[in-house]
Amino acid sequence: MAKLTVGSEAVVGSLTTPKKKDYKVTNRLQEGKRPLYAVVFNFIDSRFYNVFATVGGNRVTVYRCLEGGTIAVLQSYVDEDKEESFYTVSWACDIDRTPLLVAGGTNGVIRVIDAANEKIHKSYVGHGDSINEIKTQSLKPSLVLTASKDESVRLWNVHTGICILVFAGAGGHRNEVLSVDFHPSDIYRIASCGMDNTIKIWSMKEFWTYVEKSFTWTELPSKFPTKYVQFPINIAAVHTNYVDCTRWLGDFILSKSVDNEIILWEPIMKEQSPGEGSVDILQKYPVPDCDIWFIKFSCDFHYNAVAAGNRTGGIYIWELQSCPPVLIAKLSHPLSKSPIRQTAMSFDGSTILACCEDGTIWRWDVTSSS
Repeated sequence: MAKLTVGSEAVVGSLTTPKKKDYKVTNRLQEGKRPLYAVVFNFIDSRFYNVFATVGGNRVTVYRCLEGGTIAVLQSYVDEDKEESFYTVSWACDIDRTPLLVAGGTNGVIRVIDAANEKIHKSYVGHGDSINEIKTQSLKPSLVLTASKDESVRLWNVHTGICILVFAGAGGHRNEVLSVDFHPSDIYRIASCGMDNTIKIWSMKEFWTYVEKSFTWTELPSKFPTKYVQFPINIAAVHTNYVDCTRWLGDFILSKSVDNEIILWEPIMKEQSPGEGSVDILQKYPVPDCDIWFIKFSCDFHYNAVAAGNRTGGIYIWELQSCPPVLIAKLSHPLSKSPIRQTAMSFDGSTILACCEDGTIWRWDVTSSS
């Protein structure tokens, strides 16, 4: 197997010694009656690594994980639109390091919340339909990507409110875009996936001057010369059904469809033929009973492991830096029977959170490693 390169680290999969871990349920919260679609730790700011946010219905809630399984509620926001149903939330930062929360859902409006001052910061309109996922650029955390039912991905500057780029058009997605991610070290590259069963890799390199211009723009955001990126640099048909979650693992990609597994693969670019390419499938991580769409997996900060829930309330945790794949843990509880829409792994992977269709949040903590 090739090297797994994450950031500056390179680990040869076959030389690692994966550890099996025991986890136990340390908390279960009933947030409300409406489904919870997203839960995410704040990996953007080291001051808040143990802080996480959830979204469900028209509510965004911020919590802190404390010792002994305790979960403390810090803040809660109720959207003015009672019909809104948030599907996604991401942590971001203003240029002065103010922690921000960026949320979106059915009405297509992007809500930016100033978590430091506990108020709505700004609202941005651009998408023509609901927003399925928001991701933040960790190298420039005031840049966010939004993936939408309107078949487009948009790049925003949440500091200035500018929509910089729209990834759509002739070579774009042909159905809802369900997931999107920034490359961890190549600031120009992103990946998106959706209901057209494809993963598309895009480059912003030739448009980067517009990204830089968005930080110093002084006129109205609506007057900014937003550019359309119509052609991806690679289109990958790794799955035969909806692709609802994708994440970069170094230069490799993890993606998940409704076929009970996460696939790790390498995109092979053809320099002479942009948009064309092949894939090299490296490993598969089975997740039984994961055959419904809109279930998102998560990784710890260093991408040592991946955690995915399923429709029966179980969680599978796989070691990522090993070959062949090793199942670290399979989590289940008699009371956890509802579909897990998203998991969140803490910075070091010692805590796993799960948000569920029945409005519950589950917390699991490591008790021992072997």
